[in-house]
Amino acid sequence: MEQITFNLAQLHLHGTAFFDFLALRKRFFVDELGWDIPHNDSVEMDQYDNPQAYYSVVLRDGEVIGGARVMPTTAKWGNHTHMLRDALKGKLIDIPPSVMKADVETNEMWECTRLVMSNDVDTHADRSKCLGLIVQGLVDVVAEKGASNLMSLSPLALMRALRQLGFDAERIGEPYLNEGDGRRYAVLSMPAKRTMPHIPRATHRPQPQPLHDHPSCKPHIDRPDAGASGRMIF
Repeated sequence: MEQITFNLAQLHLHGTAFFDFLALRKRFFVDELGWDIPHNDSVEMDQYDNPQAYYSVVLRDGEVIGGARVMPTTAKWGNHTHMLRDALKGKLIDIPPSVMKADVETNEMWECTRLVMSNDVDTHADRSKCLGLIVQGLVDVVAEKGASNLMSLSPLALMRALRQLGFDAERIGEPYLNEGDGRRYAVLSMPAKRTMPHIPRATHRPQPQPLHDHPSCKPHIDRPDAGASGRMIF
């Protein structure tokens, strides 16, 4: 596996990696989960895919198998800032104002969204490696920009996965149940570095349920068999 990091100004350095990442997002978030978010027949792309964003993408044999997006909580692009702040201002639906105690706009904190992994990554070891590479790429961007923390609106299961990889993730908001997809979400935060020992996952454990970040628009109800594909998303 190979990890690459880029922003929109650097797309020409990485061939079709950005387009392929957007296509991977579309196949899962739109085609499989049925989320009502901006897309066409090929890709999913929203208002946060703008020059403020950076991407950490993982390839295997030249194919994009996972990735995520990150941007500063000080970002501004047109009428939008970052996803959680826009949600707290009522610009997005399905995220209650109580999800966070206070607005976040600081150079020290960046927000991660659209973390996704292909169902072609079908073993515990490969999923753990892919997730670790994606997150390390995000951490490297954040640290390079002088920030110290990452946050994400995600299922609580992501906190456990990150801690197993050595990232000290914690919940900083109250969990809530999203009635659209039946899952519990909370805002997670972690330092932009590994601070805990990596705990390898036992290979005999059952397949984990899929994880994903909250959509920037209201989703349709998640299919109950979505976890059968083995795709892990956040």
